[in-house]
Amino acid sequence: MPALPPSRDLARTMLAVLLIGGLIAASFWVLRPFLPAMIWATMIVVATWPLLLAAQQRLWGKRPLAVGLMTVALVLLLVVPFTLAVGTVAANAPEIGAWVKSLAAISLPPPPEWLADLPLVGPSLAAKWQQIAAVGPEELSARLAPYARQLVGWFLAKAGSLGMLFVHLMLTLAICAILYARGETAADGVLRFARRIAGPQGANATHLAAQAIRAVALGVIVTALVQSALAGIGLMAVGMPYAAFLTALIFLLAVAQLGPAPVLVPIVIWLYWQGRPGWASFLLIWTIIVGGLDNFLRPLLIKRGANVPLLLIFAGVIGGLIAFGIIGLFIGPVVLAVSHTLLADWVGERSGAA
Repeated sequence: MPALPPSRDLARTMLAVLLIGGLIAASFWVLRPFLPAMIWATMIVVATWPLLLAAQQRLWGKRPLAVGLMTVALVLLLVVPFTLAVGTVAANAPEIGAWVKSLAAISLPPPPEWLADLPLVGPSLAAKWQQIAAVGPEELSARLAPYARQLVGWFLAKAGSLGMLFVHLMLTLAICAILYARGETAADGVLRFARRIAGPQGANATHLAAQAIRAVALGVIVTALVQSALAGIGLMAVGMPYAAFLTALIFLLAVAQLGPAPVLVPIVIWLYWQGRPGWASFLLIWTIIVGGLDNFLRPLLIKRGANVPLLLIFAGVIGGLIAFGIIGLFIGPVVLAVSHTLLADWVGERSGAA
């Protein structure tokens, strides 16, 4: 008669699972303040790892030199623009305040003649402009006062998060430097963990996740950098004040999939209003060119890395912004892109097996 298998102690198994789950939850709770920086640093390192290897090859195979070069490059791309933008606003705070107060005394001139000649929307825009121009400065200021108070309150609420964002940037740079120096060890640990969980499919899923991260970095971040750089050139060409701050704002809007138009179009209108039609027309044409870049550049770059729908990227940007703040602009699309890629691969494997 064969021997009976040893009986399983259900209570001991449940306690072991609860203990492991409690340790994992406690670890995440302890690391919770560092998780955004760790996720962001992982994204940056995975996306720029080929650049590190290329830099190491050109620097006589010296990994420390390549790590230092990549860290300096990240400082120039992340910390310096942020510091310049915040410093510009802080240095010109009195002028900005005086300009805001002067808006109450500004009266809108009559609409230009060419506005009514625009097809479809021209007559309605001219009528609305005329309606606003007929309102006196005092009444217009009274109408705009509630919105101005809400805007000021929003800026005050976000002012504290700017300092925290700077702390996250510095922490992200430190983690990036560590991952650059120990990247192979970290990647080997992730691959071994994935194989332990799901076998060869786990390792394949890890490679697909890396491809999705690089695709989003190429498609979203590179497109935003190109658009903001070109927009900054246009702003400096027309002599626009606070060009550094406006360029940083355009970069954030481009990452949020809104493009440079929310910043450049009001500046074009302002230039026409100031009696500078030549520069206004130049900036208008420049805005159309820069704004249209994302229609072909971003899909081209994303398709090179992974087959990720652009609607998913847009949803990731908006959801990440709501969930994580400004850092979520980068984290959100990457998380959804990785999830979509892994799910599509899993569904494809199941369909092939069937």
